[in-house]
Amino acid sequence: MYAFFRRWRDHALVKEFHDRLRGQVRETLGRDAAPTAGVIDSQSVKADAVVGTDSRGFDGGKLVNGRKRHVVVDTLGLLLGVMVTAADTGDRTAAHVLLGQVADVHHRLELVWADGGYTGGLIAYCLTTLALVLAIVKRSDDMRAFVVLPKRWIVERFFAHLMRTRRLVRDFERRTASAEAMVYWSMTLLMTRRLAHPGPGRG
Repeated sequence: MYAFFRRWRDHALVKEFHDRLRGQVRETLGRDAAPTAGVIDSQSVKADAVVGTDSRGFDGGKLVNGRKRHVVVDTLGLLLGVMVTAADTGDRTAAHVLLGQVADVHHRLELVWADGGYTGGLIAYCLTTLALVLAIVKRSDDMRAFVVLPKRWIVERFFAHLMRTRRLVRDFERRTASAEAMVYWSMTLLMTRRLAHPGPGRG
């Protein structure tokens, strides 16, 4: 089974199957196949012993030794792009690359929401180079309890789905390309279930 996965990964078929299904899911829900808005965020996960030092690091904020999944999702929580790096890679550093990749594929994308970790020169870079508006959704200074932030819950729900996939609870992949393909595979399974059993409130 893994041999098939590896072959599809190397020929970019995992991503191609995923992207075709995403368009079908969006159209089933009455949306255009091409998204115009998205949300970016990252998730640090522990890495298994097979992950080498060249692609693992320590996230001091989350106290995680492993890798980081940087993702962009649409407003339905469907994956637009993923990049796996060492956990000590900064969100803005990864976003420069990931948002460029996503913008190259999704030409109608105009707006991306992000948290306070994506401020600074990235905002100007997105506007001038990628023609994207990067809107920062910040937590108010007077918030003391947990509060669901606008648009931020969409990507948090996406990460919650990933953690329900046993293979993604931690990073078991030697190559970051395999780790990225596993994320696409997880979302492919989710979307096939949605297409097979459509119902209100899905997405």
